[in-house]
Amino acid sequence: MSDAFLELADVARTFDVSPPWLDRVLERKPRALLKAVDGVSLTIARGETLGLVGESGCGKSTVARLIVGLHVPTRGTIRFDGVVLAGHGAADGAGRRAARRAMQMIFQDPYASLNPRWRVADIVAEPIRAREPGTAAATIAARVDELLAQVGLAAADSAKYPHQFSGGQRQRISIARALSTHPRFLVCDEPTSALDVSVQAQVLNLMRDVQRRLELAYLFISHNLAVVHHIADRVGVMYLGRIVELAPTRRLFAAPRHPYTRMLLAAVPDLAMTGRARTAVAGEVPNPLDPPVGCAFHPRCPHANDRCRREIPALLAVEEGGVVACHAVAERRLPPATAVEATVARASRGPVQL
Repeated sequence: MSDAFLELADVARTFDVSPPWLDRVLERKPRALLKAVDGVSLTIARGETLGLVGESGCGKSTVARLIVGLHVPTRGTIRFDGVVLAGHGAADGAGRRAARRAMQMIFQDPYASLNPRWRVADIVAEPIRAREPGTAAATIAARVDELLAQVGLAAADSAKYPHQFSGGQRQRISIARALSTHPRFLVCDEPTSALDVSVQAQVLNLMRDVQRRLELAYLFISHNLAVVHHIADRVGVMYLGRIVELAPTRRLFAAPRHPYTRMLLAAVPDLAMTGRARTAVAGEVPNPLDPPVGCAFHPRCPHANDRCRREIPALLAVEEGGVVACHAVAERRLPPATAVEATVARASRGPVQL
């Protein structure tokens, strides 16, 4: 995409989780390599929200850390606003740091991501002091008051400590801190998972309002499909380090193509089917140290055949929009999506909007 604000091309990250060298020699064991991310390609446009979903351990948070520079990719290219941050032709250290100033991250746990010994004023002002060390104290104080007002807190709250706030208020403080350096792109790593449902709605509505006013782009990582349906423009589904489906939100919820996406949606509880048994996602996530040959999902897929067991599917464009990596879809042997996904989509629209 020529207008892509953020672009990942075939990005992979492998971790060496081997025992110490002497232990491996004595026990005659080879090195153990973990492919946390294995060839992820995606784009995010300016002002867009891309949701990233999948089971625990699929590589969502590793993708986030690769984007913000906490990890270095083993292979692939990461380009942000025209600057290559990692991969072939990467900018020098100063160029990467300048580009990453437009990025910030909102963390999952508002109870752990704030320093309990600092007042709110110091927490929100810390990025400003780090990025603009010559800024006058009066200017910083005015900026902190402005940021707190943007997230629905009072200026008097700047003198308090994090333990004096509820979970939703703490996450508002985290958002204010992320906005303090005028970012254009926010990585949101499950920012509402530790909050009550009603508080989730408040934080999500705040994030959408801030996005409209400041024209921000979001990468929104979550386990909660209802939350992703509420906030995302497009959704990417990850499984064992790979993107298996990526599509506009409405299309993915109304007519999911990949079997894994269908299983995730079928397992979501909703009010319309209260008291009925739900279809759990069958099987367990394979050991990432010893992934299956071929399609990683084939041991759990009811539509797998011999080709799935020996050949890794590539991402292919589908008629309704988006891309999907599935041999069954490419060979047109997957049955149409059932009405369960439409039910889930209807149920996911209401509860988070207050």
